Amino acid sequence: MKTRLCILLCILLSIIACDDQKSRTAAEQSPYVHASAQSAPHFDLPDIQQNGELIVLTLYGPESYFDFRGEDFGLQFMLAREYAKSIGVSIRVEVSRNQRELIRKLMDGEGDMVAYQVDIADSLSSVVNYIAQQEMRQFMDSVSRQRHDSSLQPRPHAAWVVRKDSPLLSESLSQWMEVHQTDFFDYTTIRVRSKGGRTYAPRRHVSSPILNASRGQISQYDDIFKRFAPSCGWDWRLLAAQAYQESTFDPQAVSYMGAMGLMQLMPSTARQVGVSQTEVFDPVSNVRGATRLISQLNRHYASITNPDERINFILAAYNAGPGHVDDARALAQKNGRNPDKWLGNVDSYVLKMSDPAFYNQPEVRHGYFRGRETYEYVNNIRTRWNEYRKKIR
Repeated sequence: MKTRLCILLCILLSIIACDDQKSRTAAEQSPYVHASAQSAPHFDLPDIQQNGELIVLTLYGPESYFDFRGEDFGLQFMLAREYAKSIGVSIRVEVSRNQRELIRKLMDGEGDMVAYQVDIADSLSSVVNYIAQQEMRQFMDSVSRQRHDSSLQPRPHAAWVVRKDSPLLSESLSQWMEVHQTDFFDYTTIRVRSKGGRTYAPRRHVSSPILNASRGQISQYDDIFKRFAPSCGWDWRLLAAQAYQESTFDPQAVSYMGAMGLMQLMPSTARQVGVSQTEVFDPVSNVRGATRLISQLNRHYASITNPDERINFILAAYNAGPGHVDDARALAQKNGRNPDKWLGNVDSYVLKMSDPAFYNQPEVRHGYFRGRETYEYVNNIRTRWNEYRKKIR
């Protein structure tokens, strides 16, 4: 009898060991080999609502999440923010460097959900729920075709992710995605309010870059540029060149990112420089706010001793935000370039900041941004300023 029991015990242990080996082999083949559900706390929808905060995990990227002039953007982020509003909580974003880190953080309880199109892996199907695969694919495909931007094309087998031990959150998010799919474009369209009501972006009327060269008049706002340029130590014609680049001298201009007015102040920037929502389309208030921001950026880059060189960095930071420019400076220094020189040095790394191979490097703290746009922004303003100096005295 004892012998039979020993034999049965040995067979049972052998089966368990075999199953364990199969599990390890499957895990080793998974792209998320380090993911584990064992350390994840049970944190479901009621807990999130009680705490008042939804922690969203994502990656930097044009379709997922990025910072522009101090404000958060990205199609995936904006949808997650709307979902957070629907359950009555605020949103906090935690950015990872790759999909493996996303899943590890989710399983370790560092986030409640992944708002990013994660590649679906069968090896994780027992511990996570894949959410809104169909809805996100259709939405991203539509956006890509509408904007003629192939970088927004959806991956065919990808979805948002929630842990299986959060079934109420999974169900709530799935239902919200299904019900509100027709609202996705509405949720991801920037809107601002002007004195005349609701203004939809983009809106911009194009004016001539020089109104009347024979009379020395660049625009109808020259007196405003001349009034405020001394406060930031700039030539008024440089301020005019920047205004043309920003709005083509349209004081009611609204960009598709929500920047407003003659100098295209973002809502958070306007508040920071003392321009209220009711003043932001007023040319005097808008230019006054812009010169306050330029003065702040001038102090930020005070270590760049060449004043003409410093202008390049101020312009770049006005366009992209100082955090992104400082990231490019850090990469330039890391690679033996001069972080205090623009041409042929920092501008080379600004151009690389839409490439994951660069914006995911450890020195980069602010992630993705459209470096080509910033590069051309600086060059176009410098070129137009030179033209103004030749023609306008």
